[in-house]
Amino acid sequence: MPIQWFPGHMTSARRKAAETMAQIDVVVEVVDARLPEASRNPLIESLRRERQRPCLTLLNKADLADPEVTRAWLAMFDQRPGVRTLAMSAKRPADVARIPAACQTLAPHRDDNFKPLRLMIMGIPNVGKSTLLNALVKRKVAAVGDEPAVTQSQQRVALGPRLVVVDTPGLMWPRITHASDGYMLAASHAIGRNAVAEQEVATFLAAILLQRYPTALTARYGFEPHGLDGPAVLEAIAHRRGCLLKGRGGALDLDKAALILLQDYRDGALGRISLETPASRAAMLAAARAVEDEARSAADGVAVTAEDGAPR
Repeated sequence: MPIQWFPGHMTSARRKAAETMAQIDVVVEVVDARLPEASRNPLIESLRRERQRPCLTLLNKADLADPEVTRAWLAMFDQRPGVRTLAMSAKRPADVARIPAACQTLAPHRDDNFKPLRLMIMGIPNVGKSTLLNALVKRKVAAVGDEPAVTQSQQRVALGPRLVVVDTPGLMWPRITHASDGYMLAASHAIGRNAVAEQEVATFLAAILLQRYPTALTARYGFEPHGLDGPAVLEAIAHRRGCLLKGRGGALDLDKAALILLQDYRDGALGRISLETPASRAAMLAAARAVEDEARSAADGVAVTAEDGAPR
């Protein structure tokens, strides 16, 4: 079953975002460069299309993502009409300095003291929106924390006479359709801990590392991952880091091992890791469509059988 997380304040945040979008020029959508599609909120896309607003998509935390995979995402995203895409880190002043000019190209008519360029920063929780705002303003005006849903209300900040920025709370969507999206979001800490089983999330993460970045496990933990599966990776980490349950005769503390793996990924201690690629995303969606088609065919077959058996 897919992970679900939609705190109560997000309903009002969604309503307020729709109202505010009528008063801005460019949507600045922040996503996690390690999972660009899984961390894109479809509600944001539908809202901006309804208001016909251009969008600057920022692949934030690009310093933690696989650079080759990020280049592939940029090439794909840049094909969307009305959208520009930048890979960046909100912690790098030079990256942040590129944003106003990039937005200006999307709204060239807003370029004087009488018509300041109005930006709206949007995205899911914990992708770095508040860090970005503080970097743009060059002072701390938004609370920052390594927890999702730190920001719970909008904030409007003027960056001189020609630029206004509206910061918005992290906004999830009510239903995460694909299970793998939920696990990627949880691994990247975009979903609150109360909604996830961390061993399951860490096992999912370990499976991706085994498939695409096995040497990262060896470099970080010192074991050979060949022949292991996700649960076995957690056991190996528990052995290497001495994660034992007290009073349990040397039984492994797999919860602690899971937290070690997840935190190392989040901190970048495993290296530059991307959880999804354009190819893996396409494969996942194709598999999901095949399952839906099979279920639809089975349902149609039941309906036909029922009709054939009905009295005439």
